[in-house]
Amino acid sequence: MAWSLNIGRIAGTEIRIHFTFLLFLIWIFAASYAAGGTAAAWDSTVFIILLFGCVLLHEYGHILTARVFGVATPDVTLLPIGGVARLERIPEEPYQEFLVAIAGPAVNVVIAFALVAFAGASLDPQHLAAVGSSGVSMVDRLAIVNVFLVLFNLIPAFPMDGGRVLRALLAIPLGFVRATQIAATIGQILAFVFGILGLFYSPMLILIAIFVYLAASSEAHLVALRSMSRGVPVGAAMVTQFVTLAPEDEIEHAVQTLLRTSQGEFPVVDGDRKPVGLLTRNDLIRAIKQLGPDARVGDAMSPGIPAIGQRRCLDEAFKVLNEKQAPAVAVVDSDGRLTGLVTSETIGEMIMLHNALPSGIRFGPWSRPAGA
Repeated sequence: MAWSLNIGRIAGTEIRIHFTFLLFLIWIFAASYAAGGTAAAWDSTVFIILLFGCVLLHEYGHILTARVFGVATPDVTLLPIGGVARLERIPEEPYQEFLVAIAGPAVNVVIAFALVAFAGASLDPQHLAAVGSSGVSMVDRLAIVNVFLVLFNLIPAFPMDGGRVLRALLAIPLGFVRATQIAATIGQILAFVFGILGLFYSPMLILIAIFVYLAASSEAHLVALRSMSRGVPVGAAMVTQFVTLAPEDEIEHAVQTLLRTSQGEFPVVDGDRKPVGLLTRNDLIRAIKQLGPDARVGDAMSPGIPAIGQRRCLDEAFKVLNEKQAPAVAVVDSDGRLTGLVTSETIGEMIMLHNALPSGIRFGPWSRPAGA
């Protein structure tokens, strides 16, 4: 995630802290210092650090369970609103998604139970209103906040764990796509409820409402897109008219190519037209600043580019695009030569086409099921 700092790696997953989290810690310390002095400032800061330690353990519940099902987990990022574990894919088997989703809240249940059983913590609900007060012991605050995290994360709305639990349960009788549509709709309804409550009680609820609504809409679009692309040949959506560069080309030549085309990503190919890398617009700008216009494309490109055979289906290209977090996927023939590209712009155009099709109509390889 951009604007985040890598602070280490545990069990093969990078732990990153977003800069806004550091600003959040500074703000907590300053606000507590102004209200109660040095002791209150350190108490609040230590509490927040311990709380986000619980959040990190929550995310590792998801991560380690996902590993059981062969899902790679490159990194987890701590933000002021919580933690975000990046999984390369969400399992579509309902029981797998259920277990991955429920594992996070289960960790918080274990933490709360351990604090009560071994540290003598109390689960008095009144402590939740006093989490910022040093008048309540640290273990009592941590215990009740972990209970709150369980309840909050089980709200049946994307991107909370409860939304994924609901989809997993609905997918058993209804299928993955229909279950996603229902879960996303419920999430959007809850977002409206949060927004209305926020007008009367707390602006924070309005921010949560916006976050939930956008996440629910995004999840529904992504699943619909994956469903639409199943069985569609990758050649039906790949870009075939594009400019390539060679590793020995000068950066100045790449700049001129950028200016006279609408491309944002340039595949770099060798003499046999086999892809060896990708030069993005950002790579190009960085090369001009750091290396100068006489540098070679091979020095500025990102080496390697995800590739897929031209006889494969589009949903496989879409999967590679997401898992590798790449701006483009190369489509190659049986000899490994570049024949096309699937980019994020391609995906955007597919979404527009899918939304424009009337219900129940088929156009070429594309179709929109009746009632969708």
